[in-house]
Amino acid sequence: MKSNILKIIVIDNDRLFHAAYRYYFETYQDYSLQGIYNSVEDALENYDDLLPDIIVSEVSMPEVCGIKGIGLFRKRDPDVKVIMISAQKDFAIIKKAFKNQANGYLTKPVTKKRLYNALNSVKYEGATMSNDIVKAVISMFHRKSYHNFSERENQIIDYLCQGATYKLIADKLFVTTSTVNFHIQNIYLKLDVNSKSEALTKLQEMEN
Repeated sequence: MKSNILKIIVIDNDRLFHAAYRYYFETYQDYSLQGIYNSVEDALENYDDLLPDIIVSEVSMPEVCGIKGIGLFRKRDPDVKVIMISAQKDFAIIKKAFKNQANGYLTKPVTKKRLYNALNSVKYEGATMSNDIVKAVISMFHRKSYHNFSERENQIIDYLCQGATYKLIADKLFVTTSTVNFHIQNIYLKLDVNSKSEALTKLQEMEN
């Protein structure tokens, strides 16, 4: 970090949030908003002139996603801190963000107080995470794991127990529906069942 007043840029393609961010930063004394951008590409154009200390970026973008943008920004400045923001609380997306070396993850709506606390956490501790995300991560590690199944099969079982469709599971795990179907057929084979209802019943029996 380069000074007492840290330079911040925000990347969010939803213009409805831009006015809120401007208002927030007018009330922060130790953080200076240098710019708000609609895309990673727009932010990269002015990056070398601004050299921000912290980037606050939406995950979902029309072209280059915010998570992919982390690596692009780090090529310009290896020390820049990046906080991802998203309406999504999916563990796979959160895990992908941190695997790509995000310093934080906040869920929308981002209030003035939550953003300020997140900036302080990154400034003084190097990382931040929403309380609801912390709970989701803890819940993920508390989930039932079946020893006869692979990690991916356990993930799919968890989504099946939540009533998710093949397409939703595929979207959550960033795979194709045919891949999901392949794993589900293996799950059915290991359980010696022929349907989802039979599988869920047998899985429930295994927990007892």
